[in-house]
Amino acid sequence: MEMIFRAAGFADLDARTLYGLLKLRTDVFVVEQQCAYPELDGRDLEEGTRHLWFERDRTPIAYLRILTDYEENGPVARIGRVVTAKDARGLGLAGKLMVAALAASGDRPIVLEAQSEVAGFYERYGFHATGPEYLDDGIPHIPMRRELPS
Repeated sequence: MEMIFRAAGFADLDARTLYGLLKLRTDVFVVEQQCAYPELDGRDLEEGTRHLWFERDRTPIAYLRILTDYEENGPVARIGRVVTAKDARGLGLAGKLMVAALAASGDRPIVLEAQSEVAGFYERYGFHATGPEYLDDGIPHIPMRRELPS
């Protein structure tokens, strides 16, 4: 079955696609990881948010979103909600999404909050820890950052 890469802003998502993206995120983050938290945080709606995903048979199987945050020195990209469906893991889709996210983030630093067990995955894309490990809904996380290439 063919996997198709897609990218869109919120306003460009049709109802079926939005449902599929939210179902994937909920299936993994809320159900599989047993974390009851506000998955719908309002940030999907922000004008600058980009949704990147792979789909198979019109069903999203891997996803991430890119937000815009602001720091003292200007805007930064924030990558989050990186997720792959259980039956699509091991296909390299998260890595392909990261490459696309780095390209889409342009000339801004990029930050993310990695689950600690996958911090090494993000290190392969130039991210480094910027603070101590902390618990988020009982799961260890670590803040990470990727500076602009010199």
